[in-house]
Amino acid sequence: MPVLQIDDSGFRLDGEPFRLLSGGLHYFRVHPEQWADRLRKARLMGLNTVETYVPWNLHQPQRDVFRMDGEVDLPAFLDLAAAEGLQVLLRPGPYICAEWEGGGLPSWLLAEPGIRLRTRDPLFLSAVDDYFTRLLTPLQPYLATRGGPVLAVQVENEYGAFGEDTAYLEHLARTLRRCGVDVPLFTCDQPADLERGAIPGVLATANFGSRSAQNLTALRAHRPNGPLMSTEFWIGWFDRWGGHHVLRDPVRAAQELDELLATGASVNFYMFHGGTNFGFTNGANDKHTYRPTVTSYDYDAPLDEAGDPTEKFTAFREVIAKYAPVPAEPVPPRSAKLALHSIPLTASAGMFDSAAVLGDAVESERPLTMEQLGQDFGFVLYETALPSPGPVLLELEQVRDRAQVFLDGQPVGVLERENHEHALAFTVPRAGSVLSLLVENQGRVNYGPGIHDRKGLPGAVLVDGAEHTGWTSRPLPLTSLDALRFTAATTAPTGPAFHRGSFELEGTADTFLHLDGWTKGNAWINGFALGRYWSRGPQRSLYVPAPVLRTGTNGITVLELHASRRSRTVDLRQAPDLGPTEE
Repeated sequence: MPVLQIDDSGFRLDGEPFRLLSGGLHYFRVHPEQWADRLRKARLMGLNTVETYVPWNLHQPQRDVFRMDGEVDLPAFLDLAAAEGLQVLLRPGPYICAEWEGGGLPSWLLAEPGIRLRTRDPLFLSAVDDYFTRLLTPLQPYLATRGGPVLAVQVENEYGAFGEDTAYLEHLARTLRRCGVDVPLFTCDQPADLERGAIPGVLATANFGSRSAQNLTALRAHRPNGPLMSTEFWIGWFDRWGGHHVLRDPVRAAQELDELLATGASVNFYMFHGGTNFGFTNGANDKHTYRPTVTSYDYDAPLDEAGDPTEKFTAFREVIAKYAPVPAEPVPPRSAKLALHSIPLTASAGMFDSAAVLGDAVESERPLTMEQLGQDFGFVLYETALPSPGPVLLELEQVRDRAQVFLDGQPVGVLERENHEHALAFTVPRAGSVLSLLVENQGRVNYGPGIHDRKGLPGAVLVDGAEHTGWTSRPLPLTSLDALRFTAATTAPTGPAFHRGSFELEGTADTFLHLDGWTKGNAWINGFALGRYWSRGPQRSLYVPAPVLRTGTNGITVLELHASRRSRTVDLRQAPDLGPTEE
């Protein structure tokens, strides 16, 4: 592979002038068996490069566990990119934002009570240095200087929007170099944050989605010489629960791209293909109000969530063709989809009845956070006995993020962080009644100071104004459902419950799971965690990648946190429903 050089006039690849035409494609948001398809389509749109973040929290789920296999087999992804003739921009963080859980920072960092993330706090830097060593040492053969596809590596991510400690950034740059990264380094920031986020001697790039001339002028004012590049050229946006599905006009987006390329600048589309926040991996924003991101990361991108070309694919391809060679092959057709209606979920298992096989309870005076329990995603079930009957006022100092409250197994209310809810009044029927709080981590904050986002019940719990002590905290990560015992029932169990069914297929294809009439929860097919659903919308379907399915019998499990529809059926349909586009 050729090597990228940077001089006062711009980029060069093995001495020849070069323009990066790149697109965001996150391997961790795409089923591994579909990586090759998405990469081929990137080349067919006219891209010469793909960009990917690296999620620290998936690669190092525990301090002493590091993995680079399965859905995070980054070397395999890089091999496929190279086979397609694509270069790679690698963005390893440690912080990535990406609307990803915790901005990619592993939750076990927050088990340290006073840790200060994204700073020179020794607790943080020692963990980062260890992560970079584990990640980058095996990736050295993939650097362009060693014949691999990785042209350049990013230092941190939009740091200027968070802090202004150049020494912190320089430490990260030195660590990258010490780990063998000898390709160019770069930073990226929004134009107003360039001064705080850039490092002397390292390429600075800008993030924006419009007004290219104005934003590139700001970049040039900051860096009088060298290449101009938009590392995140925003051509779509993400959705949040309770909002609307965000779209951006493809004609206008293509015009903005044309204006950018006309300046001679390089570009990385954010995103070329968004993909999916499978399982519990979505992030959240908290600018005075907590807003969790939906499961779909479709992003209104040139490739939709299922990897099919959209209007933007064709429009962008036509613009790129004005400035660079584009493959003569036709635009790929949409992939086949399958449909199967009214799949019955005939067996159930109550969550409370199943709790003992899903996680071990830990006794303590105060409720323990997820991080104290060594847990990253899922739920925590908190339980305690109330000493006397009568009306009580329950107050939770912090709800992180959604607490369903039960008394002797019967629901009495819900407290949501998003709605700033902290208190609930109810009547205790007898001495010794069991108070249960099922608390869901709906996604750690991925942007700003809110990344210090410990989950569960981080604060005190008051009953009638006095702190209540004597709790069990049971982690329910739901990483495996194999221990659940299902029984056939004509009526669903009271409270949260898992519902299971099966369906037969003669062949496999992409499809979309629709849960009309269901309220809120999660879904799995053949053990693969599809993600969250919520009747709040806007998203009303879940993408099911073809590789998840198999010929013959397939199993489906739905966790419904509230009341499921009476018939307890679901549909597989050929089209998604990402919700209305206007509030």
